[in-house]
Amino acid sequence: MMRRFALGLSIIAAATAAPAAAQAVNVAQGTLDGTTLDGGVRAWLGVPFAAPPVRALRWRAPQPVKPWSGVYHADRFAPMCLQPLRNRTMNHYFGNEATSEDCLYLNIWAPPSPAPEGKPYPVLVWIYGGGFNIGSASMANYSGAAMAAKGVIQVNIAYRVGNLGFFAHPDLSREAGGASGNYGLMDQIAGLRWVQANIAAFGGDPHNVTLMGQSAGSMSVALLQASPEARGLFHRVVGMSGSPLGDLLGPEPLAEAEADGVRFASALGANSVEALRDMSGDRIAAAPFARRGPITIDGKILPEAPSAIFAAGKQAKVPAMLGFTRDESFRPLGPIRTVAAFGEAVRANFPAHAEAILKAYPAATDAEAERAARDLQRDATVGSQMAGWAKSQTAPSWVWLFSRRHPYAEGVQFSDHDPATVGAYHTGDVPYWLGTQDALNMFRTTRNWTKADRALMARMQSMIISFAQGGAPDATWPAFDAKHPRVMELDEISRVINWPHYGALGLLSSASAPVRSNEPRKPRD
Repeated sequence: MMRRFALGLSIIAAATAAPAAAQAVNVAQGTLDGTTLDGGVRAWLGVPFAAPPVRALRWRAPQPVKPWSGVYHADRFAPMCLQPLRNRTMNHYFGNEATSEDCLYLNIWAPPSPAPEGKPYPVLVWIYGGGFNIGSASMANYSGAAMAAKGVIQVNIAYRVGNLGFFAHPDLSREAGGASGNYGLMDQIAGLRWVQANIAAFGGDPHNVTLMGQSAGSMSVALLQASPEARGLFHRVVGMSGSPLGDLLGPEPLAEAEADGVRFASALGANSVEALRDMSGDRIAAAPFARRGPITIDGKILPEAPSAIFAAGKQAKVPAMLGFTRDESFRPLGPIRTVAAFGEAVRANFPAHAEAILKAYPAATDAEAERAARDLQRDATVGSQMAGWAKSQTAPSWVWLFSRRHPYAEGVQFSDHDPATVGAYHTGDVPYWLGTQDALNMFRTTRNWTKADRALMARMQSMIISFAQGGAPDATWPAFDAKHPRVMELDEISRVINWPHYGALGLLSSASAPVRSNEPRKPRD
């Protein structure tokens, strides 16, 4: 933290014509200033919202930031939390970022002009995805500059990931009075509390906060909607391609999570939590950790399974925008090229309902079989998750299906992504929602964005802003109705359609969620 107070560095920065500082603001911990970006958007980057979770604070709830004297220069991004790094040939490569256990910082982007008297700006709070193993509040794909230019404040919150963010152990539970495991969720809640206490100083409305997330970030949004600890900290939610109301990454009871933690410690040769705290953070982050899912039903942050909380109507009763992309999936059926292969895959994976599923996803030709397989793979995971969330809502909600395939540059190749087959992929909608399409061309041209893509991006941004301002996302978009479920299909020509295969979703649940490894892995989209 002290690096931003270095007077010598400030003098050097001034001598090299650094961007103009954004206005100084007073927050609960002291005074801070930021920077002004091209176009006039004001930004405060790397703002601490909790004490560094290091040494004795590793695997503890986030602690308050100590007040400072002088001016804290929030003019550069802080390191992201410890995690695997991306390589330069990945689809979503936005440059290398520094990593550190000292990572509990947030970034704020505000419109060029201060808010009019008595009319504070709506606030968007972004929670990143990454399977709870990776992710960054500073990634260019998640920048808040474009949204701020359109009249809202965007705040990106960092949170601990992987073994440092979601590790339970009996000793940790005793330390904390009975619960452990959900440190990443605790970080998100601490960030939201900071926003409530301080966002008015930046021109934001603490009574009008929209919580947004994608993938694991979207799951986080639903978990915070279910958590009594987050009650009253936000007023609307946007969930993009992920919820805990399904089979994927299902929460684990505390006793099971603690037992997993004991096995993890033993595998590292540690006979206590203190011995684990003596180990380097990179060793902890890189160690394999097999468990059913990273989230723990700990009795506090998450008092029950989220499905039970939503089923009982005990979640925060806030409006929601929810959706998914046409071709995303986390349950592949294998290569499907023929009608026969599709039938074999369905019978092998869904033996109890195979014939009903084949009737609901008809395929008379090989091409239809490929499309049916993609739809089924999507609906068995993300589609069902988002349907469960929409059906459980007690306040109005609007659902979308993003179908736009990116216009890839000719010949572009990636190590983790095949432009020829990926379709409207997981995370592919984010640069449209946040106005960050150009981030995908930061280091090489990977997309040749068209006028249609720019127009769709502008419309999707306006949908978020309209929703954040307290209205419907779009005048032509009907609210979700379980008796007549419709979605807004977002494509070159957007339109309202019936929810594809909605009536078949109940056939696709697994009898039990598979055990999944929480070990750090190659970053994905």
